[in-house]
Amino acid sequence: MADARETDNQDAGDSLYAVRQKVYPRAVTGAFATARWAMVWITQLVFYGLCWLPWNDRQAVLFHLGERKFYIFGWVFWPQDVFYLSILLIISAYSLFLFTAVAGRLWCGFACPQTVYTEIFLWIEKFFEGDRAKRMKLDAQEASVGKLWRKSAKYVAWIALSLWTGITFVGYFTPIREILHGLSSLTLGGWEWFWIFFYGGFTYLMAGVMREQVCKFMCPYARFQGVMFDPDTLVITYDEERGEPRGSRRKGSDPRSQGLGDCVDCGICVQVCPTGIDIRKGLQYECIGCAACIDACDQVMDKVGSPRGLIRYSTENAIKQHWGGRDILRHVLRPRILIYSVVLCIICVTFVWALATRTPLRLDVIKDRSIISREAEGGMIENVYVLNLMNMAESDRSVQLAVSGLPGVSLDGVDAAIVMPPARNQSLPVRVRVPMDELEKGSHRIWFELRAVDDPSLLIREKAVFIVR
Repeated sequence: MADARETDNQDAGDSLYAVRQKVYPRAVTGAFATARWAMVWITQLVFYGLCWLPWNDRQAVLFHLGERKFYIFGWVFWPQDVFYLSILLIISAYSLFLFTAVAGRLWCGFACPQTVYTEIFLWIEKFFEGDRAKRMKLDAQEASVGKLWRKSAKYVAWIALSLWTGITFVGYFTPIREILHGLSSLTLGGWEWFWIFFYGGFTYLMAGVMREQVCKFMCPYARFQGVMFDPDTLVITYDEERGEPRGSRRKGSDPRSQGLGDCVDCGICVQVCPTGIDIRKGLQYECIGCAACIDACDQVMDKVGSPRGLIRYSTENAIKQHWGGRDILRHVLRPRILIYSVVLCIICVTFVWALATRTPLRLDVIKDRSIISREAEGGMIENVYVLNLMNMAESDRSVQLAVSGLPGVSLDGVDAAIVMPPARNQSLPVRVRVPMDELEKGSHRIWFELRAVDDPSLLIREKAVFIVR
């Protein structure tokens, strides 16, 4: 029987599937915990508050899919401005590479939405169910009125927060006040309803139910982080040489006289870990770099009278070669980091320059292919075009149209000045005429010119083809 049980246990251990062991993270205080909660407050004040900020009688930040325009404070972006989105994505990617190469998973530990919302959901859970020991005891006890009340209140708070998160998310694509009015009158469109419940449901599922499972098994970043790490990357490290062998001792006693290291084997570093790993086993892909174990270990070291830093931010080379802070900093600024930094600075400067020199007017020319070329009165050859004029500013603008590039070329059917409404585009059919005796048959290049009346230096030129048959 004993052999059979051992075989069964071995088979279970070798199985590809295992029953999830729920992680009950212990609350911790310290510098890194304060920084993590500061990021929670900052990110959520921005996320929940920015959609309520007014700007020019509209929402300050609004990606209005219905109007196909993105409003970001004083800027209005159109689908044609996808160039700026591309640069922004490249900046985000290079920033992630740089931060990861310098100090590991800073994004995961302090700013990732999964980390942020898990912290919030854990705070709600602690509020209704108590600290780690009380939560474990509550889950283990039989069903009761008290347990039902605490669990129900927690789930109601989770659901309410998740739904409000979904409403806020949709409020960046449809004006938030329209969303609330539609909710109160049940007149929201199908897509708004879908995304509110979809995003809210995923917030509940990821932060409330799955938690560390997302970081351990779903997040691709955890899998390819090793490619971006090297022996000089700052990561959360347990100083094994200083800490081993582990063992308990009296406060103030010399562990070396007892043949022990500084680690008292209290296990608090494991209890505070949101993914439930033991950092003393070395760097693991499940570590999200939240530094909770550093805060916890420093507090224990203070209590037993040992120096802080048994668990700390360090590098593989620094631990092996006993480097100080200056040596670590010198090796952090290695060629790889400098290359990342230079490339990132160039891209950021390009992005700022592109925004600063962005023209608030745009002109697109479309040749009318139903009438390629025709003869007009007075011995003129006429081509027809459709001009798409775009005013990207949020104020009226008067403009003038002209055409150049051929002798005697002129515009017909265009007013001396055109008033363009704010943040709008308009189509304008025009006829371009050229004296017949001035041209040979074939195609000729011409230029349409759009000039602002109030700012003559603001000139847009767009080329087109004039055809003579």
